[in-house]
Amino acid sequence: MVKKTLKQRIVDASVELFQQDGYHNVTVDRIVEYIGASKGGFYHNFKSKDELLYEIHDVFISYVIQQSQAAYDKFDTPITRLCAMLQTLTQVFDMYQAHITIFYEESRSLSDEYSDIIHKKRDHYRDILQRVIAEGQEAKVFRTELPCTIVTMAIVGMINWTYKWFKQSGPLTMEQITDVFTDMVLRAIVTEQAMGEAKQFIIKG
Repeated sequence: MVKKTLKQRIVDASVELFQQDGYHNVTVDRIVEYIGASKGGFYHNFKSKDELLYEIHDVFISYVIQQSQAAYDKFDTPITRLCAMLQTLTQVFDMYQAHITIFYEESRSLSDEYSDIIHKKRDHYRDILQRVIAEGQEAKVFRTELPCTIVTMAIVGMINWTYKWFKQSGPLTMEQITDVFTDMVLRAIVTEQAMGEAKQFIIKG
């Protein structure tokens, strides 16, 4: 097993402590005490708690962007690309649910400096997804009467709310939930002539 860097240990500890007691109730002193590090070690990696909160967000948004671009490059049809990207987006809520919960609950605490970077990264992800929707509409695979931007935002909005209700101990795995999302999205946006390709990703009744 690869030994974690001090930066990784600080992030992991802060996620645990922020989730337990809230961002504003956890001090830098408490974080470094929790992992047996020094304040100097903290400030060598982060100039402030704000930067630490930004890093918590960056961990999962960078993963989503990287994996979404990889899915786009790996597959060659709008339907297969979209399904792979839906899987990537839902998977992040399983892998980084604590990070995502903390960020959404505490993001208003961030300064404009970090908020601007976050907005750019989120726009980057949406641009990849919207490109797939637009290409699908151009190829008459996705319904053209649905505005591309609204379809994109609807998909992101629907899945983003998963952090509020998903439980790893719940009756459905994230893979099963992903199948439901995929079924709903495809049935809503795929054209009749493209439904043959989409059927392999739709839940069999």
